[in-house]
Amino acid sequence: MKLWNDLLHLFFPRLCLLCDEPLVEGERTLCLSCLYSLPRTHFHKRPFNPAEQLFAGKTPVTKATSYLYYEKGGKVQQLIYAIKYRGEKEAGFQMGKLAAAELYKEDFFEGIDLIIPVPLHPGRQRRRGYNQAECIARGIASVAQIPVDCRSLVRKRQTNTQTHKNVFERWTNVQDIFHINTPQKLTGKHILLVDDVLTTGATIEACAQRINAIEGAHISILTLSIA
Repeated sequence: MKLWNDLLHLFFPRLCLLCDEPLVEGERTLCLSCLYSLPRTHFHKRPFNPAEQLFAGKTPVTKATSYLYYEKGGKVQQLIYAIKYRGEKEAGFQMGKLAAAELYKEDFFEGIDLIIPVPLHPGRQRRRGYNQAECIARGIASVAQIPVDCRSLVRKRQTNTQTHKNVFERWTNVQDIFHINTPQKLTGKHILLVDDVLTTGATIEACAQRINAIEGAHISILTLSIA
């Protein structure tokens, strides 16, 4: 089997998602050079960091962090685009693992009961074939050993993309689009909401408001990047 894989990689080498250089043994999705050049935020080491500040005075959040800085035209934008639109589910999973491995050492996951990825509308997920937030969440769960719940929180209405909207438009675009299917399952739970990019926080805030309305439930937030 190993011989067959070696031959396969000889003629069809696996390439780094960002620089297109061949990956060597032990590298997954990204080469080490690109991996170490990704701009990490280290927000989890900072009290009241910029991710937490986005939700201050809006909705109760126990803690929040983002793993990478997202800059227009940068490597993280290229990475997120590949995960979101080019079917690179494995990249989402691996980046979730990397983020979780760093946060695990700082006890970020202490007390968290469930991981919930921000849901796509079922129609959009069928067209895309997957939810990128779920891929990231699965990677996180593989390290943190916390179950992923993709059923309790659903998106009941499809919305236009948030990309070109201002802050107010983003907020109104996501009002009342989420629904809790099984509130009893979330009663008293500490839930980690996971998404790919944190921009204004409008989408995650809309999710958090639904969950925070459940008796005893409280929210923490982890995104792969922050813009």
